[in-house]
Amino acid sequence: MQCPHCGAEVPENSESCSACGQALADRSGKQESSQPGIIRRRAVYAGFWFRAVAFVFDSLILGAALAFTILKPILDNNHVGTSWQDALKFYSSGSRQATALAFLLQLIVWLYFASFESSSWQATPGKKLLGLVVTDLEGKRISFVRATGRCFGKIISQFTLFIGYLMAGVTAKKQALHDMIAGCLVLRKI
Repeated sequence: MQCPHCGAEVPENSESCSACGQALADRSGKQESSQPGIIRRRAVYAGFWFRAVAFVFDSLILGAALAFTILKPILDNNHVGTSWQDALKFYSSGSRQATALAFLLQLIVWLYFASFESSSWQATPGKKLLGLVVTDLEGKRISFVRATGRCFGKIISQFTLFIGYLMAGVTAKKQALHDMIAGCLVLRKI
């Protein structure tokens, strides 16, 4: 078992951490606080599948919003056509308009993820729906700068043939590569 305060390995039935001296969780998953009368819950890391489902929800929300507010008007004004094939042809054409559109979409995706994850929610709508929060390594709310680093760290997770994302299923704290880069955790509220 790992101490949720300092990360040191401690025996399973220990009442306190031998490294930092903090009280550890009892068998019910509750943890005594240093302040009397306050009980804190033990951190539960969100694994790969919880995070994948949250990402699907966020993609649907963001995709629908972008399709109706930005893509459709731009494609209509450029007389591209209404079929998906025409839209893909325009998007991959390499024209200045298509390049500007790609940058605009990336800007919106960045602002969506970084703003929500650094907000008081500590989660995007998809993560909030599943009871997940993004924190720093101490369980505290992350800053917009750290959320930005996490967001752009996803590019590196993609360049590793998505192995960076799969790491969330096998690492001890269920961290993907971009979480490790930014020093973040994704936790489940229980």
